[in-house]
Amino acid sequence: MAGSADNGGSEKLRRDAHVIGLLFASTTSMIGSGWLFGAYHASKIAGPLSVWSWVIGAAIILLIALCFAELGVLFPRSGALVHMSHASHGEGLGRIWGWMLFLAYVPVPAVEAEAIVTYADNYLPYFLQHNGSGLLSATGFVVCALLLGLFALLNLLAVRLLLRFNSAVTWWKLAVPAVTVFALILGSSHWNVWAADPKGYQFSGIFTALPAAGIVFSFLGFRAAIDLGGESSNPARHIPLAVIGSVLISTVIYIGLQVGFLVALRPADLATGWAHLSFTGEAGPFAGLAAALGMGWMATLLYIDAYISPGGTGLIYITAGSRILFAVGEMNAGPRGFTLLNAGKAPWVAVLVMWVVGILFLAPFPAWQLMVNYATSITVLTYGLGPIVLLVLRRSQPTLARPFRLWGADILAPVAFVCSNWIIYWTGFKTNSFMFGVLAVGFALYAAYYHFAARKPAEEFGWRYIAWLLPWFGGMWVISALGDIDGGSGVLGFWPCVAAVTIWSVFVVFLALRSALPAEETAAIMMRMREMP
Repeated sequence: MAGSADNGGSEKLRRDAHVIGLLFASTTSMIGSGWLFGAYHASKIAGPLSVWSWVIGAAIILLIALCFAELGVLFPRSGALVHMSHASHGEGLGRIWGWMLFLAYVPVPAVEAEAIVTYADNYLPYFLQHNGSGLLSATGFVVCALLLGLFALLNLLAVRLLLRFNSAVTWWKLAVPAVTVFALILGSSHWNVWAADPKGYQFSGIFTALPAAGIVFSFLGFRAAIDLGGESSNPARHIPLAVIGSVLISTVIYIGLQVGFLVALRPADLATGWAHLSFTGEAGPFAGLAAALGMGWMATLLYIDAYISPGGTGLIYITAGSRILFAVGEMNAGPRGFTLLNAGKAPWVAVLVMWVVGILFLAPFPAWQLMVNYATSITVLTYGLGPIVLLVLRRSQPTLARPFRLWGADILAPVAFVCSNWIIYWTGFKTNSFMFGVLAVGFALYAAYYHFAARKPAEEFGWRYIAWLLPWFGGMWVISALGDIDGGSGVLGFWPCVAAVTIWSVFVVFLALRSALPAEETAAIMMRMREMP
């Protein structure tokens, strides 16, 4: 299945992706399971204030996306997020970040598979444990594994065919949410839902809903256009348009869906308050509401879409994640086998790894919302590097040609970094403890292999360039432990922790800039990247 070897078994990826293909790759990555479940979970946490959760979530993600829009043009290669970290802080950080990115990408197709079986359980009650937990049954686990296999199989197509297929899916994924918004608003009873249970939610719920309800998770897919940048025919023009355009399109859709969901609720649904929001068919929230309003046709459409929207997102995330692994192999941060391509120029080994490891993630996170919390925290952590790299390159490579240049980057990039750390804190102590624990074990294993098994020189590990990660990760874990979200000790309240995260983030930016590679080394790395096949 692999093509002929070249340069250690790798071949050059085709540049068949155009602006619409990249735009739709990012858009379909964002309009997945988040739109099917996000409004329901956000309403339970923030009540009618949940509309503001989507507004703030979109603003934060757009700020981060603008940083990556400039960087994506400077690194127009598949798996660009891996290459960025090499340029700013050397191979040590590049290797670590490459594997962190893999850990961020690999659970998302599993999340989407869980979304499909969760909706399907409403009419095929075999996929969830029926004890109120919402966890997968043994049958549900097997079906999710098979769905991941289907996503992987489709990813063995040539990228041109894959993006053409994805574009057709995306038109559906744009149309169905739009129809849902109008149908729910027109079919609602129009009672004053905004005044219901005013003591059942808090202002802080606007922010805690960002990770917990899957709001930030719903916007994270903008990076797909960056990951496929190496397959774009005109990356300088296509990447910024695709990144920014996909965020704006998704924002309009998600805010409309939240409003439509709220106005479609009935007084009986809120009889026990926002936190205990309940109605028939709530495992498939929008379909359940449509059925309750007597719109059977709408419920049927939504049950069909519950296959297509998550399926399209899962498909494109395996595409993007396999390109991350391709870059890991390309930069010698992992096995060179990741760069092996099949006859359609798809990295088939990387796709296979995405499938197998995705199945493994179903075990510790056997429910949609559980997996979403982890995926949000680890992904936003990897996104935090973008603003840092942008600041480093602005200082060390001021004359570098930038086809897209972020206005006010000296201010906006640090703000984006602070915002990414806020989201990590809002995810909660339990999820962050798991995430930082996994990263600590992985880093220890990598360092042990490097120093004792491979017996490479200690000076080449790049300790002086990556030491700033310890205060960043350690400080965020300590603040999370002192906070009052999801298992924190409660020593500090919500707003004192927000202030602590802000101050600590500014300090970490200072450390990261001081730890950056010398300008001449960064220039040499970027030159080598441009010369790579």
